[in-house]
Amino acid sequence: MANWDKILTDADRAVMARGKWAQRAGVGKRPALILIDCQYYMCGIRGAPDNAEKYPLACGEVAFAATDQMKRLLDAARAAGIPVIYTRFVVDPVNDDVGMFHRKIGAGVGRGGNLYFGGTHGAEIVDDLRPLPTEIVLDKKKKSAFFGTPLISLLIDRQVDTCIIVGGSTSNCVRATVVDSEQYNFFTVIPEEAVYDRLPLSHQLNLFDMNRSYGDVMPVNEVLAYLHNLNGRAATD
Repeated sequence: MANWDKILTDADRAVMARGKWAQRAGVGKRPALILIDCQYYMCGIRGAPDNAEKYPLACGEVAFAATDQMKRLLDAARAAGIPVIYTRFVVDPVNDDVGMFHRKIGAGVGRGGNLYFGGTHGAEIVDDLRPLPTEIVLDKKKKSAFFGTPLISLLIDRQVDTCIIVGGSTSNCVRATVVDSEQYNFFTVIPEEAVYDRLPLSHQLNLFDMNRSYGDVMPVNEVLAYLHNLNGRAATD
């Protein structure tokens, strides 16, 4: 059963069947792993009793579970020799340069807690997923990893045809990146257990929507099998 099946009605299923939505698009030959905002402000500290207080935007236990799955995919991607690209959501701590998002969530320069301001612990990538010196980290100000960054140029340069997108949150930065990936005509894969959200409803609905129109939501083990089968060819073909 897919994560979202429990929230669909019979009428919803009929619409899906009539329109032939959610076809499996498949994968290409040259994937890249894109890790979205795997930062402490999104996760907090594993096992810490005061995460909710110190990290007000953290997703908590679901983030830690997804991080464990991301680590499996990261190890496989490195073994396969495919590009690994990280994003960080980082805001100027003096001159608030993020815009409308802060109006929506009541954040901004001066708000307490470990958020995503440059130079703070909240903005750092979690140790479990620490980038290697040979891996690219892109800072962004908006939700999509493609918006205002050189990501598309980097993927073209590396002849990537498939974007494997993990991280958080499902309904915000993951979804925006998935939509742009599809709009650039990349095969787009969302490993289901390696994305997460603060709200279960948002997580389920957005997985459903992404699988319906923008990419293939796949079990992590299926994505791992795909990466293992590359046998290093992605780096040399």
